[in-house]
Amino acid sequence: MKIKIAGSKVKKYAVSKSGDTLEIIERPNGGISVVLADGQTSGRGAKAVSMMVVRKVIGLLAEGVRDGAAARAASDYLYTEKMGRVSSTLNIASIDLNTKTVVLTRNNPAPTYICHGDKLDVLKTDSSPIGIARNIRPAISEIELIPGLTIIIYTDGLTHAGKRNGKAMSISEAIQASLDTENPHPQEIADALLAHAVRLDDNRPADDISVVVIRVTSEEGDVIRRMNVELPI
Repeated sequence: MKIKIAGSKVKKYAVSKSGDTLEIIERPNGGISVVLADGQTSGRGAKAVSMMVVRKVIGLLAEGVRDGAAARAASDYLYTEKMGRVSSTLNIASIDLNTKTVVLTRNNPAPTYICHGDKLDVLKTDSSPIGIARNIRPAISEIELIPGLTIIIYTDGLTHAGKRNGKAMSISEAIQASLDTENPHPQEIADALLAHAVRLDDNRPADDISVVVIRVTSEEGDVIRRMNVELPI
């Protein structure tokens, strides 16, 4: 099997920085973690918040702290630093090569989509952003890594896409359309969802948007780990 991970993001129209921060790190006991945070509001202030959260989380994960504990610690840290006045959403997706599972940790009202073959499920358990109170707990799910598994995580900019124009995005339909193509690469899925959202906002995104796609394939091949990044300048 191979695990492929891709992300696509765009900032809100006419702001200097995206308030979303996305990082991928190796775990000390094997595997990798994807960490995505969306700071409250947009621009430089939101970016500072999301970077603060992500740095806290990846520092704890690097020390071997469990994902749920890292999320709770990041929430308490943000609450203390900002006195409960600023929030952030947080998603952690960790690939555990020992258990052959992916652990999904979510402090985000936006759901996570899980596709097994032709079946599309939604993880939408109530989940609060971090930083607004003490002892905020994340929603945690563990899923077996099997060929054909696809996981889609995103910030709320995707949820709000098109709403100001009366053309609200149907995320489930957009995901299904992307998955209906033959063996799509996760980058193609992420790009398609982001492009559709931007079109609905008339190419002027009403909010920062980030999309992460994790896909498990049955491919065999070498043992080389690869990562690609594209950054417009």
